[in-house]
Amino acid sequence: MVAIIKTGHSIHSILNYNENKVKQGVAECIGEGNYPMDVDKMSDTMKLNRFLKQVALNDNVKRNSVHISLNFDPSENYSKDKLMSIANSYMEKIGFGEQPYLVYQHHDSGHPHIHITSIKVKADGSRIDMHNIGRNQSETARKEIEKSFRLVVAEGRRKDQNKELQPISNGKVKYGRIQSKKAISNVLSQVLTSYRYASLAELNAVLKQYNVLADRGNENSRIFKAKGLVYRILDDDGKSIGVPIKASDFYYKPTLKFLEQKFTSNTANQMSDIRRVKNAIDMAFFKSQISLTELVQLLQKEGINTVFRKNAEGLLYGITYVDHTTKCVFNGSTLGKQYSAKAIQERCTSINPADQKMTNLVSEKLQVIIFEAPKSEIVATLFGDDFRDNKYVGSSTIMGQLAEMLIQSEQTANYLPYELRNKKKKRKGQSNNR
Repeated sequence: MVAIIKTGHSIHSILNYNENKVKQGVAECIGEGNYPMDVDKMSDTMKLNRFLKQVALNDNVKRNSVHISLNFDPSENYSKDKLMSIANSYMEKIGFGEQPYLVYQHHDSGHPHIHITSIKVKADGSRIDMHNIGRNQSETARKEIEKSFRLVVAEGRRKDQNKELQPISNGKVKYGRIQSKKAISNVLSQVLTSYRYASLAELNAVLKQYNVLADRGNENSRIFKAKGLVYRILDDDGKSIGVPIKASDFYYKPTLKFLEQKFTSNTANQMSDIRRVKNAIDMAFFKSQISLTELVQLLQKEGINTVFRKNAEGLLYGITYVDHTTKCVFNGSTLGKQYSAKAIQERCTSINPADQKMTNLVSEKLQVIIFEAPKSEIVATLFGDDFRDNKYVGSSTIMGQLAEMLIQSEQTANYLPYELRNKKKKRKGQSNNR
């Protein structure tokens, strides 16, 4: 069994999502916890009001709703009674035994699973602390339930998935295999809440690995001017295929406005997460002189995917690191100047023609997001947000600065890790004292 826990600002949205599945005939509400009557005797309004009245006891809890999915092996086709017993046991073990909750069995996926909706506000108005609940209470509950209910154990399966570097078990979206909207929704539901990203480029670095792209269009398009957003399915060559789907068409509304709020909340990345990626890169260069292809492969062994961003003309203007271990996404410039696309290319100095050809193949096939990036986005990436809309200087000046930056050489000494530079200075100072 695999448990996934998400929190949200609106219990109404979560409940509406599950009830819409019921109306579509791909789900059914099989039970409840701490409601005054059985689910088959309650209307949608009665189900919602039970949650709303208790949530109203504490207005300070902003993310007051909880959405849990319990996922089982495809071979596990259990009865509704057993699924309810598993759900009740799980909620009790994670500290939600006294909370109101509803249990839905979904039939729209390749594996059996149930969804549980609940709230974080207790009957006395206090808040349930969910910090590290997935790592602690949920993991303990999962192992105990697998043993007591004789379920297929998920532990070994997750290890195999980690080896393949697939943070989403469903893997890449294949156009035409299942409904496009459903396929994209499956990816978004995992990535948008699990990964920490601070820009559209960083988000796309993750989405592209599953053949999905969040696209604003070019600067002259109607959707770009209206601050719209569509999601596209990509083929294995990174080209869009099929009809794009508006962000507003998904039930949780992953619009540009929604993403911008996520960008703001995700900017406070843990220094330990940043240091992990920087150290992995520095160690790759420390061991030996390597090519760009070898760097990509070494980082993959550490659970870090490297994504290069090019515009329609083939200009490489950005690099993004996706750490599947910490679920963090970093632009090279966020880590530091020596981890940017230009600097990484210069650090990989000695590349023979055979290696270069292989690097190009790897980049084109696996690692590069190729789409028509708006010029303002490229400029903003290189010069900062103040230059995005040419507020202070003309476009000709900007492009002149761009050209100058791209051809300017860097001193390789700048790429010595910061910690090592400090140690060198300290030893030098000690020597002078002697």
